[in-house]
Amino acid sequence: MIRALLTIDDVSSENTPAIVDYLNEKNIHAIMFMVGEWAENHPAELIYALQHGMIVGNHSYTHPHFSEISFEEAVCEIEKNEETLNKFYSEAGVERKYRPFRFPYGDKGGANKEQIQKYLSEKGFDKVDDTKFDYPFWKAEGHDKDIDTFWTFDFAEYNIRQGRGFGPDDVMKRIHDPEPEDGAPILKDGTNHLILLHAHDDTEDLVPEYYKIFIEELLRNGVEFIEPSFIS
Repeated sequence: MIRALLTIDDVSSENTPAIVDYLNEKNIHAIMFMVGEWAENHPAELIYALQHGMIVGNHSYTHPHFSEISFEEAVCEIEKNEETLNKFYSEAGVERKYRPFRFPYGDKGGANKEQIQKYLSEKGFDKVDDTKFDYPFWKAEGHDKDIDTFWTFDFAEYNIRQGRGFGPDDVMKRIHDPEPEDGAPILKDGTNHLILLHAHDDTEDLVPEYYKIFIEELLRNGVEFIEPSFIS
């Protein structure tokens, strides 16, 4: 059996409600990570996700590379997004039970990494349960100790853009790759995963309902999506 927790970055977007509806149809409960600046351009879509059962976490306010900003700027990015998230939860009438955080681009802050991790811990951010991950890279890169939410498999569907030479077939190759260059193979029996997908309208324009195509491929190949859980 293959077990996976689905995470979706960069909400909210015009296609966020359609993604939420599909996930609920399939009884898949995801963690979505919100970019505050973008969600403020699509507030109704963000509130829809909250009111329809999705956990929404912090993905910074403007989506910068954290290794290119100071520690003080990093804290500002996180705290401004916390304020924005709290506002949306309040407007949605939903209790905010969990506070996961994900770095944009998986960039953990370079020289400021340890200081940011200490900040996340002291401020009570929630660590997604990764206790069943036994991948060598997970421990080698410190993800088992870090508070932020990294991933074991990335669809990389955000690369589907005009002129990039990357399309749906390339995503399918990633899904079926038994020895990926990064992360862990998603279709290996007995494994556990954190999966990364994105809510991007640009991808939707080029490949309508792309999220269905790729998630259905996982379901056909025996992936069971699990409920989000956190380490207390």
